[in-house]
This record gives sequence, structure tokens and C-alpha cells, in this order.
Amino acid sequence: MVHAFVMVKTGPGQSEAMVEAARGVDAIAEAHIVAGDYDLVVEIETDEVYEVLHTASTELQGLDGIENTKTYISLD
Repeated sequence: MVHAFVMVKTGPGQSEAMVEAARGVDAIAEAHIVAGDYDLVVEIETDEVYEVLHTASTELQGLDGIENTKTYISLD
């Protein structure tokens, strides 16, 4: 199992709508609104690293209201 954490920057006033939209993506295990440099932290669980790439770059970044993401793949 591959675990990754994606830090998400949303547009102004978009955090609540984007966290709900992110929770609707199959590979996303958890999504939370956070305080700090990013607006959301999203946890992805997949079988393959490629699926993390697809989820982060296509499904998550494809949501209208997502401005920027940064993906970290867990090594443990």
C-alpha cells in the first residue's frame, strides 16, 4: 500500500467546498481543513505510486477551486 499526503492551496473561500469534493475521490482516505501555509491536508492510499500521481495531478488538481498542491509520499 502506498500512502501519500497532499498539501492543498484553495481559492479564497473554497476550503469547505474543496474538502467535501476531495472526500468524494475514491483514492482519498482522509481530507482535513488546516491552518497554515496550505488550506487542506489530504491523505491518499493506493496500491501503486502511479495511482498517487493520477489522483493528485488529475483528480485533485482537476477540481475547480484547487490552486496548488504539494505531494509527499510516505516512506514507512
